[in-house]
Amino acid sequence: MGRLAPLSEEPINEENEGNNNSKKCLQSWRNWNWIKTHFSLLFNKKSNLKILLSVLGCPLFPLPVHPISPLNEVSSSAQYIIQHFRAATGCKKLEGTVKNVFTTGKVTMDVVDELGSTNGGVNVEKGCFVMWQMVPDKWQIELVLGGQKVLAGSNGAIAWRHTPWLGVHAAKGPVRPLRRALQGLDPLAVSAVFCAAQYMGEKQISGIDCFVLKLSADQKDLAERSDNTAEMIKHAIFGYFSQRSGLLVYLEDSYLTRIQAPGSHPTYWETTMSTKIEDYRVVDGVMIAHAGSSTALITRFGDNLKAGPAITRLEESWIIDDVAFNVPGLSLDCFIPPQELQRDCSSDDDVDWKSSLLHR
Repeated sequence: MGRLAPLSEEPINEENEGNNNSKKCLQSWRNWNWIKTHFSLLFNKKSNLKILLSVLGCPLFPLPVHPISPLNEVSSSAQYIIQHFRAATGCKKLEGTVKNVFTTGKVTMDVVDELGSTNGGVNVEKGCFVMWQMVPDKWQIELVLGGQKVLAGSNGAIAWRHTPWLGVHAAKGPVRPLRRALQGLDPLAVSAVFCAAQYMGEKQISGIDCFVLKLSADQKDLAERSDNTAEMIKHAIFGYFSQRSGLLVYLEDSYLTRIQAPGSHPTYWETTMSTKIEDYRVVDGVMIAHAGSSTALITRFGDNLKAGPAITRLEESWIIDDVAFNVPGLSLDCFIPPQELQRDCSSDDDVDWKSSLLHR
């Protein structure tokens, strides 16, 4: 395998499907005409399955997870809210006792081509996933949808993803957790990331009165995830915690990317993903969310788009079948990156692509 292309969370040119020659993939990424074709696929119905897998399959959280400090004294509103969350979920009992987590679930995904219109269920895709986590920062997921499989993982030092149409890709920037794990499946990670969040006030979501916490990727991380063609401008996430139950009931994150080729007008791409988290059940004394739904809005706008902003909506619903702690036989070897990734990560950095084009 040749030098690694960056991890992208957007669809890939269909002409590259079945072509595992990384050099050709690399050349196409360098070609601005290919980039424009790559973008246009977002609104090509034939690419729906790839769009769903790329955007909804295994996106990453905006920030890395840092070990949580003992909350002996509450010094901020965010810490008070997280202390309430920890008590509501009972996750404190997991600290020092849980080494790994195994999760299985089912997903249903669909593409809505234009806001206000539906496809009548014609393009609905059903699938399933298996996820392994080893405390604190190792994870791996396999998700199958419509006969296609996406794999992603992290060994704590590097995050990667493998798709059948583009092979193995490394993520840029600091190692971040899987967003799906923070959708009520990993209360310890939720506690760790939101403990240092900014308190934004109160808001009602789906009839539930919530406290709102905000996290944003800093400029250093955004710079590491940008290159000379695509600039990551922002990536922020809001967590909504029920005032009554203390549980995390809603997540909403948004990232904005500026794309510009030499001599052309810039185009902006904004993706907003909203996730409703529900059906909390007790698993070994800990409250774990067992169902939810997500909506992703992908908006393209800029002076060069005469027709105005173009918007696509993706939808997902998911249920959890099984959650198990401390599964025997799960070792560090299970999180070793693919051989191609290990080999290419040790090569010279001039092919590191300076970050991904639309990496979240």
